[in-house]
Amino acid sequence: MKALRAAAALRNLREQPLWRLLAAIRAPVVLALLQSLFGDTDKSLPSSVVLERVARDIDALRSSGEDLPQAPQAYIAEWLVQGWLTRRFPAGAPEEEYELSAEALTALRFVTGLLKPRTTATESRLSVVIHQLSRLSEETNSNPEARLAALRAERDRIDAAIAEVQRGGVTTLAPDRALERAREVIALAQELAGDFRSVRDEFERLNRGLRQSLMENEGSRGDVLEQLFAGVDLIGESDAGRTFNAFWRLLTDSEQAATLRESLDEVTSRPFARQLESPERKFLLGLTGTLLDEGRGVHDVLQNFARSLKSFVQSREFLEHRRLHGLLKEATQAALSAKDAIRANEQVDFELMQSSSRIRSVSQWALYDPAQRVTDSSMLAAEPSELDLETVGELVRQSEIDFRTLKAHVRTLLERQSQATIGQVLAEFPAEQGLGSVVGYVALGSKCGEVTDGFEVVSWEGGDAVQRRARVPTIYFMRERYVELVD
Repeated sequence: MKALRAAAALRNLREQPLWRLLAAIRAPVVLALLQSLFGDTDKSLPSSVVLERVARDIDALRSSGEDLPQAPQAYIAEWLVQGWLTRRFPAGAPEEEYELSAEALTALRFVTGLLKPRTTATESRLSVVIHQLSRLSEETNSNPEARLAALRAERDRIDAAIAEVQRGGVTTLAPDRALERAREVIALAQELAGDFRSVRDEFERLNRGLRQSLMENEGSRGDVLEQLFAGVDLIGESDAGRTFNAFWRLLTDSEQAATLRESLDEVTSRPFARQLESPERKFLLGLTGTLLDEGRGVHDVLQNFARSLKSFVQSREFLEHRRLHGLLKEATQAALSAKDAIRANEQVDFELMQSSSRIRSVSQWALYDPAQRVTDSSMLAAEPSELDLETVGELVRQSEIDFRTLKAHVRTLLERQSQATIGQVLAEFPAEQGLGSVVGYVALGSKCGEVTDGFEVVSWEGGDAVQRRARVPTIYFMRERYVELVD
């Protein structure tokens, strides 16, 4: 009987996605594709990135002789059906996202462990077992005397260790043993990070189960409905919810988080840590962020499920769902009762008017392409201009201040005298651009001259032969700053 029960349990397990993946005909290729698709840092990917990466890897495998006749889209669809990938559409995301299922992640960890086997019985794993058994024995002992004796023994051990350190006897782990323990910690942390997806899947199953209970509840107010109307968070109060909330409180505790960060910084700075492989050191350095990201994702899913379930009930949407569920159930029962009396090919003289709407897959929709309706933006050739280069140059010179000419005028004057004001420069060289030349001299002087608190009145003749005057700051161009006036 024991073998019979075990065989039944294993046969049921063989139908699960984990076993199907490991037993697939192309399991090595599928596992390699999934592992390449989601690297060490990629937890979820947009559908466009998934398709691009899978197509690239399949082309590489085909070139090496692998028989992969189907299109990349077909393989992605098959992995979804088999339960090796999960597909979600996060709120606000432009496209759906894919990620590894918990079963596929476990299969990849298992295969990776086979490729890099560790020692069968390590000292660090044995010490963990002994330490946990010792704590379990102490914390479940209700005898006060035994508890006090254990605490005194622990105090004596700590006092002896303190005395040993005070005598200068600090003993550290050997590098090989420290490396072994670090890798045990990494393996345990990787399993812990992977367990988050199993927890999230459990919340999804619980959410679906609660909604199904609401649909199938025949009474006016069932237990689930009564609790929801009473404001009870059924998902958060479930075993999985309470377990995760306790873990989340521990993970987000400031003291625990600080201890974890300090320990990680100290461990990664030790000399033995240099013997760790690059992915191992990278995982340790980002362990805190990885755990928080994974936990935050599950926490958000938990909160969203709880809110959506309450909204589903409080908005009375469940009543319409229950009505539809009842109609479908009645139709199914009627069909089952009639299947023995009416043959499948028998004429029943009943016409069913089909709906006029045609249901199609979203993937068959054609996206709007703006390029197909682009207006004609071609430009006609303009008539040849009658302007020559000299005329164009003159127009440009009149529209912009000619600082090069202004600098040349100032340099010419400074070659004859040690300093000059704007008025002196204008008296020597006429303002070819009118007010523009005056503004240009002021701007040039504020940058390359000495600005004083006084003012001077300057005059010039405009292009219309009218004499004009202006009051400008007294600015001196100095020979000592001659170099600043060179282009």
